Amino acid sequence: MEKPTFFVTPGYGSKLRDLLHYSQAVKIGNRVETSGQGGWNDDLQIPKELGDEIAQAFRNLERTLATAGASWDHVVHVNSYHVGGFPPEVNETMTRLYRQYMPNHAPIWTQLGVEALGLPDMRIEIRVTAIIA
Repeated sequence: MEKPTFFVTPGYGSKLRDLLHYSQAVKIGNRVETSGQGGWNDDLQIPKELGDEIAQAFRNLERTLATAGASWDHVVHVNSYHVGGFPPEVNETMTRLYRQYMPNHAPIWTQLGVEALGLPDMRIEIRVTAIIA
C-alpha cells in the first residue's frame, strides 16, 4: 500500500490546520479524498446568501483538489451535508454547479440533512472522492 500524502489548501486550509489540526485532502495512490469543504473565504467568513455559500464551497473544492493534483474531472463521489433542509434552491444550485464543474460526467451523490456543521453560520459542507486515471 502506498503511503498517504496529506495536503493543506493555501489560505483557509492553513488556518484550519493550525486551529483544528486537520488536513484538507489526502492522496493514496491515484485516489484523493477531501475533508468537507464549506462555503467560507480565506478568513472563514460565510456568505449571507445560500446560493453564494454553495458556489464558494465548489470553488474551495476546486482549490483543494488542485492542491492534491486532481480536479473536478476526477471526482467520482460527492457527499453533501445540509443544515436547514432542502429548499428548491439547494438542488437547483447543486445541479447547476455539477453541470458547470463536471459537464462530461455525473458522479454518485449522497445528500444528508444535519443539525449543525463546523462553523456556526455554515449551511453546507461538501466532501468528494477523486480518482486520477
